[in-house]
Amino acid sequence: MIFYPDEYIENIEDISIDFLKENNIKGIIIDSDNTVIDYDKKVPERIKKWCENLKKEGIKFCLLSNSNNKEKVENAAKVLDIPYFYFARKPSKNGYKKAIKNLKEQDNTIEIENIAGVGDQVFTDVLGANRSKLFSILIKQIDDRDLKITRWKRPMERKFIEGYLKKKNKIDNKDKNKD
Repeated sequence: MIFYPDEYIENIEDISIDFLKENNIKGIIIDSDNTVIDYDKKVPERIKKWCENLKKEGIKFCLLSNSNNKEKVENAAKVLDIPYFYFARKPSKNGYKKAIKNLKEQDNTIEIENIAGVGDQVFTDVLGANRSKLFSILIKQIDDRDLKITRWKRPMERKFIEGYLKKKNKIDNKDKNKD
């Protein structure tokens, strides 16, 4: 289903180099608000360290935000030392196309199947990544507080997350029974 991520990971730091290698991921298009920026518009130190560690392993990043606040997105990109695009209008493919092009310019060995889209929202990040044929990773938001525009969507998103988890559990149980 187009609203289901390829993977759901509660904590962004659990996206490890081993996980990325297992899934042949060389580049990450990452959301800003409540993915790497908290409600107070700050990048938590733990996320900065996570990003730095993955960059040391050769992972390329591009920040892709729906925010029209250039300064906020630019500041986060500076903290993480990664390129960015703002006012992306996700789930539209246009912002993703720019970010994909940027990742390919950073590393000409990166192909579409080597790129993950990471974010905290089903209706923007997961849907946009899936529509763009990326490996979609949904993470739990880093702050329980949300912008008004996002707050009303969370209960609907939870239904899709529950459906995804039920489907994943059925597949995992089926695989265990084969062993």
